[in-house]
Amino acid sequence: MFTGSMVALITPFKDGKIDWQSLEALVDFHIQSGTNGIVPCGTTGESATLSHQEHDDIVKAVIKGVNKRLPVIAGTGSNSTDEAVRLTRAAEKSGADGALMISPYYNRPTQEGIYQHYKKVASEVGIPIIVYNIPGRTGSKIEPETLARLAEIKNIAGVKEATGSVDQAIDVIRLCGENLAVYSGEDTLTFSLMALGGKGVISTVANVAPKEMSQLTEACLKREWEKARDLQLRLTPLIRSLFIETNPIPVKTAVALMGKCTSDLRLPLTPMAEGNVKKLKQAMAEFGLIQ
Repeated sequence: MFTGSMVALITPFKDGKIDWQSLEALVDFHIQSGTNGIVPCGTTGESATLSHQEHDDIVKAVIKGVNKRLPVIAGTGSNSTDEAVRLTRAAEKSGADGALMISPYYNRPTQEGIYQHYKKVASEVGIPIIVYNIPGRTGSKIEPETLARLAEIKNIAGVKEATGSVDQAIDVIRLCGENLAVYSGEDTLTFSLMALGGKGVISTVANVAPKEMSQLTEACLKREWEKARDLQLRLTPLIRSLFIETNPIPVKTAVALMGKCTSDLRLPLTPMAEGNVKKLKQAMAEFGLIQ
């Protein structure tokens, strides 16, 4: 199963189009920096503004660039079950090692609807699926009892927990045990969730500090708790600076400040406010990412 620090990869744009050269360079940067897995076309990758063709092409490009050196877990979620099936099938056909699927957003299904959504997609593909539980974006929470039901499905392999609740993670781990791997979806809670038995993180901050986030998860997996705690505490001010505006506005700005792509975003996301850029630069400088 997937373990460690898996980066929720940004999608670089240039003049409104995907910047393929920067995307390839970012993949190499993560491989060289110790990232344990790459997750393209998630929320941090601005998946909501990608065309279906762009989505498929990005997944293919990342898989090609990785060349089997790391797992690639493609974002394939949708609020349409049929569309989620199509995206996940396409990712599997392209060679993705797994899929990350957000729970249906906007239509706010019941717990039974959420269960049937994932069950349907899982029945149509063979790759492992990681459920993405982020009620702040979807308008509904996947309850621990629903996750326990999903864990009984063969290729429902994990959950990205972004509820921000340690209590939620405790209940999921208690009810699911080894049947469902738990990954932190909140960078600041990585240490806490892994101390409870989590297997890693699907991380935003790994876009700019991949080495340190990988070291943090490795220390947790080795039960080197003091080292892991120190890394979590060191990373926290940087993490907080990456969420002073809606993700991925700050993290894409940060990657641009490191000279790895432009800071171009697609509407409705807009450039970061100047005052917040100043705060971001300060946090990055204190961490040693920029001068």
